[in-house]
Amino acid sequence: MAAKIVVSLACMVVLLGLSEAAVYKVGDSAGWTTIANVDYKLWASTKTFHIGDTVLFEYNPQFHNVMRVTHAMYRSCNTSNPISTSTTGNDSVTLTNHGHHFFFCGVPGHCMAGQKLDLNVIHPVSSTPLSDPPISSSSSPSTTTIPAAGVPGPSPSHAASLPSVVAAVVSLLVSLVFAKFAS
Repeated sequence: MAAKIVVSLACMVVLLGLSEAAVYKVGDSAGWTTIANVDYKLWASTKTFHIGDTVLFEYNPQFHNVMRVTHAMYRSCNTSNPISTSTTGNDSVTLTNHGHHFFFCGVPGHCMAGQKLDLNVIHPVSSTPLSDPPISSSSSPSTTTIPAAGVPGPSPSHAASLPSVVAAVVSLLVSLVFAKFAS
């Protein structure tokens, strides 16, 4: 019986570890657009972004694009020198650094109309840095790995992440089960 409990708990920890990274479709069902009047600031405020998460920009490439920009460019909707530009209509970005990441549509008028996004990736809980995943060269979907824009975010949350709490509880339970059967 104890072995089944230990195996079940170990499986739970493995599954939680695999599910840490999330994929967020920007704008949810509306996608990356000006037509649906999506409040991207509100959309981003309802999410908690972590290192390793992916944001997916889905849009009609005939009418939109995705520009990665600096904070100053974001504030002024300046399209003159973006960090990067994506145009496939199915662009994914893996977040590899904490801090703010700034995006907008570079089509004239779209950024000023609100098609802009400031993602804040929270500080990692552990001190172990993640290595950057490889950059995909495939065209469908386009995947880009980017560092943060260098703008400090709010103070980090010092709350423990769910996976680390679960791992600690499982470890405690396993040691209690073994201690009970060893005595």
